Order: sequence, then C-alpha cells, then structure tokens
Amino acid sequence: MPPVLSLVHRVRPSRSNPLGAGSSAPLLLLLHGIGSNEDDLFSLAPYLDERFLIVSARAPLVIGPGAYAWFNIEFTDRGLIADIAQAEQSRRLLVEFIEQLIEAYRADARSVYLMGFSQGAMMSLSVALTRPDKVAGVVAMSGRLPSEIIAEMPGREALHGMPILITHGIYDPLLPVEQGRAAREILEKLPVTLTYREYEMGHEVSLESLRDTSAWLSSTLTAQTKAQASGDTAP
Repeated sequence: MPPVLSLVHRVRPSRSNPLGAGSSAPLLLLLHGIGSNEDDLFSLAPYLDERFLIVSARAPLVIGPGAYAWFNIEFTDRGLIADIAQAEQSRRLLVEFIEQLIEAYRADARSVYLMGFSQGAMMSLSVALTRPDKVAGVVAMSGRLPSEIIAEMPGREALHGMPILITHGIYDPLLPVEQGRAAREILEKLPVTLTYREYEMGHEVSLESLRDTSAWLSSTLTAQTKAQASGDTAP
C-alpha cells in the first residue's frame, strides 16, 4: 500500500531501482485533467521508460463521483474563468507533495519530472516555472500556460536549460491549439530547452503523441544521467 501523503496517488516502481533497493530512482509525477482521476494517466505507465518511479496523483477538489480538479473553472460568456486562489493552493500543495514523494519513496531529488494533461499540464508548468529548483523537466500535453505565474517566476537564470515538451492537437475543441502556440511564444523567450509539437488530434493523447512523449522522456533522462555522471549538474 502507498504511504499516506497529502495527495491520493498510484505508484509504479522503477524497474531498475525497485522500492527499498537502496538506490534512488528518477521520479515522473503524472497530473490528470479536470474531471478525471489518478487512474487516467496511470494507464500510460506501461509505455513510459522503466527507469522512472511513476506516481499518478489525484487532484484535491471533488467535482463529482470519481471526478477531481486542481482548481474550479467557470464557463461564462467571457470564456473560461479559473479560480486563481485554488490554482495557487494546488501549486503549493504539489511542491509539498514532491518533497513528500522524495522522502517516502527515496526518489532522486535531482531527477523529478512532471507530466500533465490539460489542467494537469497547466499545473505542471506552474510548478516547474515557479520552482525550477524542484523540477528537472516537464511534459505539458493539451494545456496552456497560465498568465498568472509569469509574475511569480524566478530570475531567468534559474530556468536555464530546463527541458520542456509541449504537445497539442490542432483539432482540440476545449483548449484550442492557439493556447499551445501562445505558450510556445512565451517559453521561446525564456532560457529553457523547448520542444513543441502539434498533432492531428483533438483534446486527447494520441498514439503518435504518446510515442514521441515517451521517446522525449527517455532521451532527456539519459542526457541528464550522463551529465550527472560527468559532474555537470546543469539540466
């Protein structure tokens, strides 16, 4: 049974560094979208690099049976209006949760990756860009970059080299591809290492995007592992 931490979660141990084996493993934290739960992205675990200790977290807000959210969203004539206070509370909760996971599962604090879909992608970018000291890389799938976090980002140098992958469907009816392109435009002005890809899909994770995401995670982790072995601690 997983230990009782601040968020309900599911765990897939690292194949190369099993729990309790005496060595730390890179951590991949999965963050689902609004109305979903920890089982959603956890179903992708078999397709992701076996070196990762994978944790899929359940968002804290209950919005229906088996349905959770990181923050509430209201649909209005002016478009989507997010509860900024709730989003900030969840961001802080995730930073705390990452620290708990590192201690509870003996994960490698230098190799914490976030992978989120939709609202989970927003939270992943929010945590990574405001606390780059906690995150080694990010995958943001079918999300957007919350404008509110721009003012909360540390100095540009703190973000230097952070690997970020953004994937988006060109037929996305919920978060149009323009949201992904807007995030790309902002991130291209920062000293991060950005990879941006669009796919012929809607608001989903297609097989093609999953394959590319898996390959990106593996290559990014391999590059980081080699850098650490050579004494280069930069991302």
